[in-house]
Amino acid sequence: MSQKVVNVAVGIILRGAQTYICKRPDDKHQGGLWEFPGGKIEAGETTTAALTRELLEEVAIEVHSSDSFMLIEHDYGDKQVRLDIHKVSDFSGEPHGAEGQQGEWVALNDLHRYAFPKANQAILEKLCS
Repeated sequence: MSQKVVNVAVGIILRGAQTYICKRPDDKHQGGLWEFPGGKIEAGETTTAALTRELLEEVAIEVHSSDSFMLIEHDYGDKQVRLDIHKVSDFSGEPHGAEGQQGEWVALNDLHRYAFPKANQAILEKLCS
């Protein structure tokens, strides 16, 4: 029986040489690890619409535009994810953990100091190269 693939819109929120990351709640899949904010793409929703909705809900910013960065498909064994990653540098508001999660601005060259889910490794390599 094949697993359902979870389609996720991911935003790399950029300001200069910094990006905003959030810590996943301990009770969620890959809990306790850091991630770039975003969330599930709902049925009939475009990636851009999902990204705009999720970033408003999760970190309270309004996305004005984003640029496609990369697509990652990863199988965790218990869950398959398809990450549609966009760079977001045109936004209003100041990102914060709107759902109570920890979040912080991190210099791109310091991202290696944070533990991310395995699916994020390719993002980190491309972003920091």
